[in-house]
Amino acid sequence: MSEDFFQGYKGHALELLKKYNVRVWGTAEIETTRGKFAGTVLPRSENDDDLHIVLKIITGYNIGLDVKTITDMKEIGYKKANYKIPEKEFPFTDGFPAVKLIGTGGTIASRLDYRTGAVIPAFSPGELYGAVPELADVCNLTTEKLFAVFSENMGPEQYKKLAIAIGKEIENGIDGIIIGHGTDTLSHTAAALTFMVQNSPVPIVLVGSQRSSDRPSSDAALNLIHAATAAGHGDIAEVMVCMFGPTSDEYGFLHRGTRVRKMHSSYRSTFRTLSDTPLATISKKDGVRPIKKEYNHRRKDRNVIIKPFFEEKVSIVYYYPNMQPDIIDSLTDNGYRGIIIAGTGLGHINKPLYPAIERAAKKGVHIFMAVQTLYGFCHMYVYDTGRDLMAKGIIPAENFLPETAYIKLGWVLGQTDDPEEVKRLMMTPINDETTRREPYNGYLVYQGGVPEVEDFLKTFHK
Repeated sequence: MSEDFFQGYKGHALELLKKYNVRVWGTAEIETTRGKFAGTVLPRSENDDDLHIVLKIITGYNIGLDVKTITDMKEIGYKKANYKIPEKEFPFTDGFPAVKLIGTGGTIASRLDYRTGAVIPAFSPGELYGAVPELADVCNLTTEKLFAVFSENMGPEQYKKLAIAIGKEIENGIDGIIIGHGTDTLSHTAAALTFMVQNSPVPIVLVGSQRSSDRPSSDAALNLIHAATAAGHGDIAEVMVCMFGPTSDEYGFLHRGTRVRKMHSSYRSTFRTLSDTPLATISKKDGVRPIKKEYNHRRKDRNVIIKPFFEEKVSIVYYYPNMQPDIIDSLTDNGYRGIIIAGTGLGHINKPLYPAIERAAKKGVHIFMAVQTLYGFCHMYVYDTGRDLMAKGIIPAENFLPETAYIKLGWVLGQTDDPEEVKRLMMTPINDETTRREPYNGYLVYQGGVPEVEDFLKTFHK
């Protein structure tokens, strides 16, 4: 048999496949000391070991079988899989809202690369319709692939291009905009667009997925349907993040772009609004159901303010005990113009950093203090430490999320370097990046094992 039939396999695993004449993409029944398995033999990653055969079982999940446990194999069928979903022209329906899907990459637009075993950005936005035809029941969708990058590679260049592209779509009469984005830095982009795209007359919905489209538990399709519903039919005309509410598929949340954060590495319900409540819930059955009473409403005009500015010499520093002053000195010496410090408690750092802070401030570095607790306010008037730090040039950033403060400081410094104007722009809210107070139900973090929590979980869901 040609080596082409054994993609990625080597050593012991390759010998076993050849022995039983089983090919990659072949449907096989495999007897092992742990039982009988059936499924499609998948290619192996070039970087993996030679001790396992990978099988996609009927549930859609992949399992690895240790070659030492395999006693017999039989190929019962063969069909080479095609993991590329063809693009389809989106059908047009009279009376449906016009929605633009802008693709940037990430898991919402990805597939599994069986050469490396990695998830790669590979689906074009048009292919997404091929995968989620239900979108045609929601809106008239057009697509544009603006970038094809993982979210860790998103940055100021992409933020600015997105803002300009959004402005053009609004000017051209679009009813709503979806941005497909990787989840890791989705909240950073949402914050950036909140500052760069102001007074939008239409919804701007960022959406991602925690699990790739080839997995049975993927949240990509439902998140896209929810995002299309919010963009095409919702009344909330803001920059929002649309992701799962609970881990089940009952409904999604719409989060304000300045108050949202990814809070779990793998849960589908990873995104949470901090120190506040989400804007709304969303479902296929009920549509958008606002939670907050105040929000920017959809309008018919085409008026929007686009401010695509960003200074890249801005940093965020997470304070830790025994942090050395050379961290701050290095930023100062390398020409950084702004620093966000995520301080402990109410906004504190150690005294050895004081001279470095003072030196940075004298050189014109703009320094703001957020809190690493994530919830709550920065109160630097309470203790001497805070008062001393303010005297040395640090400005308390109230209840900014640290990442949002970083994004806004970059945006502000892209427009001005005047200290008073920087402070004014930073501390003047555009859309709840700071709030006057934290609502009573804006902080709900409970632990399992506590009786009242366990009773809640038994009657509700996680």
